[in-house]
Amino acid sequence: MLRTIGHRLLLLIPTLFGLSVLLFLWVRALPGGPAVALLGERATPEAIEEINELYGFNEPLIQQYFTWLGRLLSGDFGQSIQTRAPVVEEFTRRLPATIELSILAIILAVGIGIPLGYFAARRHGKALDHLTVGASLLGITIPVFFLAFMLKWVFAVQLGWLPSEGRQDPRLDATHYTGFYVLDGILTGEWDAAWDAFLHLILPAIALASIPFAIIVRITRASVLEVQNSDYVRTGMAKGISRGTIRSRFILRNSLLPVVTTIGLQVGLLISGAVLTETVFAFPGIGSFMARAIFTRDYPVLQGFIIFIAIGYALINLAVDVSYSFIDPRVRVS
Repeated sequence: MLRTIGHRLLLLIPTLFGLSVLLFLWVRALPGGPAVALLGERATPEAIEEINELYGFNEPLIQQYFTWLGRLLSGDFGQSIQTRAPVVEEFTRRLPATIELSILAIILAVGIGIPLGYFAARRHGKALDHLTVGASLLGITIPVFFLAFMLKWVFAVQLGWLPSEGRQDPRLDATHYTGFYVLDGILTGEWDAAWDAFLHLILPAIALASIPFAIIVRITRASVLEVQNSDYVRTGMAKGISRGTIRSRFILRNSLLPVVTTIGLQVGLLISGAVLTETVFAFPGIGSFMARAIFTRDYPVLQGFIIFIAIGYALINLAVDVSYSFIDPRVRVS
């Protein structure tokens, strides 16, 4: 197991190197430039030249790349053009918000998606199955930003049940140690602050969970349908093994491998949905900051944030591969 993990970590080196090259070229191919975005369209050529000289944007691309790569390897991800703060500082400040939102979103997607997909497969061809398939198709086809606007309009504007934006009511004098507002409220005993932070998470988490939920439902349903019709399930039933054992150990457990793979991919892809969701709900996480960085051509932020996300995505997939050995003993043997 440790050998496999070490091998996978070594494979990250060429992967991240190739990503850094593509990322550097993509960012430089964005229309306009950081100087124009920073100074405005009426910026004088002299002011643009001064900004380019300050940040090294007038140097050859190869020189810019290796300068950036050298700083990256030393832990210096650069400085945001807009806020003038280090990229690492901006990232660590906003990361807890996105993690908090993503955790609730994946809990909703997995906690509802797996049971719903399982019971839909067990009642294949019946009303529950048809409703589940329809709901999953709806979740995939509705754009995240449209669903976010609809949730905001119905539950925040019209009904007034939930807050419409932000992470917490600014009128609360809450204490923050970790940056995770719900956790901070629990640790400090400020239950009103914890509850308020949780309420601010509900609408963006539902919008963010819509696509992972739909995909997990469909994969779970298809996997359970395939497993429950397999020979070893029929053999177990013929031997008189209890239905509960067959459903839990034969069907559900053997159906989880593709589901776990899907969950790992969806956790890594949550950040792409977070860009739109956080923007709609004015949620101060990584996604909304990246969206602003794209419009302002903030090269250091885009490069640094995407590298961070790529590393996290690779580690999540490694954790998924390791989890296979706990789900299926045959993986351990191989």
